[in-house]
Amino acid sequence: MLQTNDHHHRALLQSIARRAMFERGLLPDFSPAALAELEKMQSPAVATNIQSIRDQREFLWASIDNDDSLDLDQLTVAEALPGDTIKVLVAVADVDSLVKDGSAIDEHARHNTTSVYTAAEIFPMLPEKLSTELTSLNLNEDRLAIVIEMVIGADGALLTSDIYQAQVRNHAKLAYNSVAAWLEGDGIEPESIAAAKALDLNLHTQDNVAQRMRKFRHINGALSLETIEARPIFDGDQIRDLEVEKKNRAKDIIEDFMIAANGVTARYLSSRNLPSIRRVVRTPQRWERIVELAKQHRSSLPDVPDSKALDEFLVKEKAADPLRFPDLSLAVIKLLGSGEYISEISGRTIPGHFGLAVKDYTHSTAPNRRYPDLVTQRLLKAAIQSQVSPYTYDELGILAQHFTTQEDAANKVERQVGKSAAALLLESQIGQQYDAIVTGASGKGTWARLLNLPVEGKVVQGFEGMDVGDRVRVQLISVNVMHGFIDFRKVGKARN
Repeated sequence: MLQTNDHHHRALLQSIARRAMFERGLLPDFSPAALAELEKMQSPAVATNIQSIRDQREFLWASIDNDDSLDLDQLTVAEALPGDTIKVLVAVADVDSLVKDGSAIDEHARHNTTSVYTAAEIFPMLPEKLSTELTSLNLNEDRLAIVIEMVIGADGALLTSDIYQAQVRNHAKLAYNSVAAWLEGDGIEPESIAAAKALDLNLHTQDNVAQRMRKFRHINGALSLETIEARPIFDGDQIRDLEVEKKNRAKDIIEDFMIAANGVTARYLSSRNLPSIRRVVRTPQRWERIVELAKQHRSSLPDVPDSKALDEFLVKEKAADPLRFPDLSLAVIKLLGSGEYISEISGRTIPGHFGLAVKDYTHSTAPNRRYPDLVTQRLLKAAIQSQVSPYTYDELGILAQHFTTQEDAANKVERQVGKSAAALLLESQIGQQYDAIVTGASGKGTWARLLNLPVEGKVVQGFEGMDVGDRVRVQLISVNVMHGFIDFRKVGKARN
């Protein structure tokens, strides 16, 4: 698909990524002060107050993450209990023990608020010596963690929960794709599962309870959305292709456990009268267009936003046309609007998370890669130890706004570099025609994503009257690799 040219794609994308970080006000490098602090850190945090820290190193903990993930934020394990109930435990890396509020490393993390994953380079929120070694829940290493314990009923509802500090040990480092293939019966048992006694049974229990929890959420109106995320595939330093990341059963286990754990965390802080930072997606911005899209698919939705009705429509469409479903999902996600962080104190009603159909939702399970989770961890530790809140409600309000802004900036950097990668891939395809779906339509411009390649670009000619969800045929007229611009003109209706 590509002509090989003299310069290396990866190096070019790296320079684009660094420039994009600066332009969006994000720091690509750690300060000398942060690196000096890092020098002094030689070992993982150890348990000082042994009485209050449980020893759970013998539990069958395992991590499930991307094949190439080195920053392991969480471990999971499950235990079948009498009466068809199942206990789920989620251990979250205790990052706060080494990263202290106000330190130079903390300042950097707070500024960027998230790790930025671009096609060319990862800009980690914490130095890798921390995020992939000292605070990562690495294989066969004793680590401190915050454990969220949940008992789930036969119907998938949460019955009881608790949060405490513990020492844990990861007994198997697993990857989503191989675990999913094995769970779905399409693949052989990964060696790392076979090596840990009874881990296969434990993972089946986790899979079983995750499916119950998911079903319960959907009965309560969570949305069955599925998008396409593209990862550039390099051949040496050249981009060869864009690969689509797909959902699978192993990812579902982690997603369902994390959503539940985040809910428990929010309620735990609330019940102890500590303020918290919540993640919300307010009621949809363009519900009337979602209703119109449903009409085009011969379905009717109520005039007022209704997540349950929307989910029934999505489930029906997924069954009818699984191939095109991600495109419909993407259109709906764009119309729902993006999430934001807000501060919360018990007793005040706040908007819930429309897409997940949960009212209490905070980010708490990825403190190595998201700063809001580290803030939540500090609040949790104060709550567990019956101490006063390390942050005031007003401080959290200011932080929440900052997190929303910076997360948006990070997303833009990732998207821009992704677009530059796509532009590199399409450089040699000028003049080609493609079927596409409209993903954005506003005063700022009209955008479309190709159906057979996960690439989005701007429709600069013939866009009049197009709206989100429409299918069109476009011709590629130009690309600009440095800016990640991909320009199309509409040449007609999509062929299929």
